[in-house]
Amino acid sequence: MADLLTEKIIAAAVEVHRTLGPGLLESIYEEALCIELGLSFERQIAVDVLYKGQVIQGQRLDLLVADEVVVEIKSLRSLPEVATAQLLSYLKAAGLKRGLLLNFGEMQMIFGVKGISL
Repeated sequence: MADLLTEKIIAAAVEVHRTLGPGLLESIYEEALCIELGLSFERQIAVDVLYKGQVIQGQRLDLLVADEVVVEIKSLRSLPEVATAQLLSYLKAAGLKRGLLLNFGEMQMIFGVKGISL
């Protein structure tokens, strides 16, 4: 899944983690990542789910980078499997193909990066 865009996002996440370390709130990492990115992005985008022809609201993407990559930010000691399922559902609902799950709760950021492609 690695490409130039996802590599830039991961590099920004590594720099944020290197500077702040683990243990902060997800909202702080999100803000710091936005400062570090140097790419176009949108934050907290509402994405609807279609259920039997009815629109259900309530999902929010943490970040959408360059209109291509959904970035889901976590700050947990270890990621539950549901975090991957959540990112997959965001990709499907948004009609996008690539996502990054970034867990700033890991001691080293490299262990907190998971790429998803549909």
